[in-house]
Amino acid sequence: MAGEKNTSRRRFLLGGLGLGVAGVGALVLGWGVLPPRQRLNGSAPLAVPGGAVALNGWLAIQADGTVLLAMPRSEMGQGVHTALPMLVAEELDVPLSSVKLIQAPMDKIFGNVAMLKDSLPFHPDDQGRVKALAQWTVAKAARELGVVVTGGSSSVKDGWGPMREAGACARAMLLQAAAAQWQVPAAQCRTENGEVKHPDGRRATYASLAQRAAAIDPGAPVLKLPKDFKLIGQPAPRRDTPSKVNGSARFGIDARPPGMLYAALQLPPRLGDTVASFDAASVLALPGVQKVADLTAALGQRGVSCVAVVADTYWRAKTAAAALAVQWTAGPQAGLSSDAVYADFSRLLDGDAGFAYYASGEVEGKAAQALRSVKAEYRAPFLAHAAMEPVNCTAQVKNGKVMLWVSTQAPGIAVDVAAKVAGVDAQDVAIDVLLLGGGFGRRLEVDMIAQAVAIALQCHGAPVQLVWTREQDTQHDMYRPAALARFAARLDEHGRIASWDNKSVSASITHQFLRRNFGLPGAGPDKTTAEGEFDMPYEIANQRIAHVIADSAVPVGYWRSVGHSHNAFFKESFIDELAHAAGQDGIAFRRAMLVQHPRHLAVLDAAVSKAGTAPPGHAHGVALHQSFGSIVAQVAQVSVENGEIRVQRVVCAIDCGIAVNPNIIAQQMESAVLFGLSAALGGEITFKDGKVEQSNFHDYPVLRMGQTPEVETIIIASAEHPEGVGEPGTPPIAPAVANAVFSLTGKRLRSLPLRLG
Repeated sequence: MAGEKNTSRRRFLLGGLGLGVAGVGALVLGWGVLPPRQRLNGSAPLAVPGGAVALNGWLAIQADGTVLLAMPRSEMGQGVHTALPMLVAEELDVPLSSVKLIQAPMDKIFGNVAMLKDSLPFHPDDQGRVKALAQWTVAKAARELGVVVTGGSSSVKDGWGPMREAGACARAMLLQAAAAQWQVPAAQCRTENGEVKHPDGRRATYASLAQRAAAIDPGAPVLKLPKDFKLIGQPAPRRDTPSKVNGSARFGIDARPPGMLYAALQLPPRLGDTVASFDAASVLALPGVQKVADLTAALGQRGVSCVAVVADTYWRAKTAAAALAVQWTAGPQAGLSSDAVYADFSRLLDGDAGFAYYASGEVEGKAAQALRSVKAEYRAPFLAHAAMEPVNCTAQVKNGKVMLWVSTQAPGIAVDVAAKVAGVDAQDVAIDVLLLGGGFGRRLEVDMIAQAVAIALQCHGAPVQLVWTREQDTQHDMYRPAALARFAARLDEHGRIASWDNKSVSASITHQFLRRNFGLPGAGPDKTTAEGEFDMPYEIANQRIAHVIADSAVPVGYWRSVGHSHNAFFKESFIDELAHAAGQDGIAFRRAMLVQHPRHLAVLDAAVSKAGTAPPGHAHGVALHQSFGSIVAQVAQVSVENGEIRVQRVVCAIDCGIAVNPNIIAQQMESAVLFGLSAALGGEITFKDGKVEQSNFHDYPVLRMGQTPEVETIIIASAEHPEGVGEPGTPPIAPAVANAVFSLTGKRLRSLPLRLG
């Protein structure tokens, strides 16, 4: 079947990439010399409502002049449903208000190229030919894979090229259509506000020209220069705000297809437990309950062993699932504990040299003669995603077709897994991607989709909505990995870093993700484990940064800012330790190591200048970190009240390249700071006897309104390519707070979450 062929092709290409660029072989090298797949027109014409005219695979013009834009990225509060239409509206010369979004089909032109390209473990300072070739090859492969996914702070970065080109090509087609109609040179015409105009006063709307324009070859796209931007760079209001205020916005949990049933689960009490038996009769007699089903066999390797209860209301399904008497067979992780995880980490750091992601100079040798040696060990816990919208998916399997209504970051993967579970072709799966009430990486996973389809298969064509409880969401997540890091540095007679040796250990998210979602073996290095450590900007001549991958019984997944989330804490805290050991101010200490990094220096100086001086009884802590292409510096103003750490103010400066929408950037910095601060002050998932000890917000707290600091954002003007925004604000906040606590109390906190007691 076509779906099977597409899946096999994707598996082959992913497997080839997993071999590493240097060992791809003649087949991939031969393929690599072919031109990259274009991203303007899809494999089939864009499906549009009657009367609309598609001008390419991304956009169409309706009879009333509305521009329909195919949207392949999920909106989960990060503002991409505003920022991305701005790119098209800018090049097409239409008001942003005239752009209406339609869901993009599952086509390769909508695949996320930037996210896969950014997965390569190259240092940002590396401008060599090997890096350029590897990025070109992986970007080309990403076009072939065509995985439609939202993640890695890549939406605007990835859309910057194809979406602008789609708008520019459509504009050229419309302009040429008007010129042909008026029999004048196209160079005499201009576009403005959804119209083509001629100096003699003639004008034509895009709608009136669309049919003629559709037959015109636009040639190579000519993009606007930044000096000509009218929308890009301006603070446009969020387009999704009104519907979220008035309640008309539709999230995954709001799906209500006719005849819908509800499902709830009983999930295993411990990692790895499997269903032994259950008493279905005891709950089938309850009001509204229609079915009890063991999903273990249907899910196979795609999810944990569990039992589903289907009823006519969610409350009845949930109540019955909780009352169901299930006997569980203990799995191999029944005795797992957090203490054992960290003990294993320590053993691995003692005995494994790890994979060196970056090395320069000599860590030993001459550096060993430096005056002072400083060593430290840092650790970070497992973290849950804790998105406000509970995990859910609505599915229908009827007449060999599958319909999904779901909040997902990965519609391409969702379609594939639904097809596998239902035993149908991927082309027989339709998906309605609704708004996400928070994603943070959790909605990159498709376990809830596999479960919902497995349940719907047993419901005789009725749609079924599966909703997890908050406790299930907390105790059956794909967690941010726990990590342990060791540092050893030497200072010379001038108080400068003579050598830097850093080795860390954690599980590999990418290895697990490939196994879970593509059936591929996890092998080789994983950039996400060491990102934020090996790619630091500080100019240290002698350094070695390595990582050891630990096998993990705990399921791990991508969490907002991924490896940067904890590695920034490790690295920036240790930098502060070294500054103190050298008898220097932490800011001056950093500045001295950024001589060849003017953009980083400008960001640091902007944040420090804006922060000013800490008021009496408070202290400032500083952190500088680059992630997802963006450079962020934060200054946290901290006090200690009744033994508790309180953060009153955070100044955040960011250089993210061209700022498409400054409003959204400021919002994302505020969001990222609060998200990271929740984790820094209270986030921790612990295991005992194979079970997660936390269950809800009472013991896995998120920041309350009274704990929320004022966040001030400074956006550095830049003409560089846009970089990530959704995640880079999270990594620096934990070290900034920890460094402020040390300045205030003299106590160095080396473990997350930050606790004084």
